[in-house]
Amino acid sequence: MTMTPAEQSRAARDIATRAPVIPVLVLDDVAHAAPLARALVAGGLPALEVTLRTPVALECIREMAKVPGGIVGAGTLLTPADVKAAKGAGAMFGVSPGATDTLIQACIDEDLPLLPGAATATEAMILLEKGYDMLKFFPAEASGGAPALKGIGAPIPQISFCPTGGVSPQNKASYLSLPNVVCVGGSWVAPKDMMDAGDWDGIEKLARDAQT
Repeated sequence: MTMTPAEQSRAARDIATRAPVIPVLVLDDVAHAAPLARALVAGGLPALEVTLRTPVALECIREMAKVPGGIVGAGTLLTPADVKAAKGAGAMFGVSPGATDTLIQACIDEDLPLLPGAATATEAMILLEKGYDMLKFFPAEASGGAPALKGIGAPIPQISFCPTGGVSPQNKASYLSLPNVVCVGGSWVAPKDMMDAGDWDGIEKLARDAQT
């Protein structure tokens, strides 16, 4: 029995509430996948979004899915093929920059909880009408940042968001202080230079610091 959009949204909300930050990960080396997941989970960030922007992304999801305590998702879902491949690799949730009926149906067919993207009140209302009340606000900073999200929240308080895109240690508090923000997505907890250097202890510390 497949999940309805409302059930998908509840599942996505449950994942989003595990920690204030969901790491947004762009991985070029499969060898980084497992140690990175272990470091982030040890640092208190269990929900991990691996973006499908590199040739090894699916293999990285497959490796990260083996790490105890991790909840690995696939980001940058654009097509039904992306959804099918992500689910096949072991993704437990999906994240999209926007949302189309085709993509939503693919996630329903594959039983993959979806965090769909919206940047405007109209997009948010359309997704709410379909049953989604936990959304990604993207691109967050380019779309007006925390003030824009606060503005959307006033007339549509029943929708919660995970802002992603330009979120940083310097501005995350302005998002997390909003009542309609459950968590934020950010890439700063997994810098490429630290991954290349194998500084997993340093990344674990970044994960811990991200929660304060």
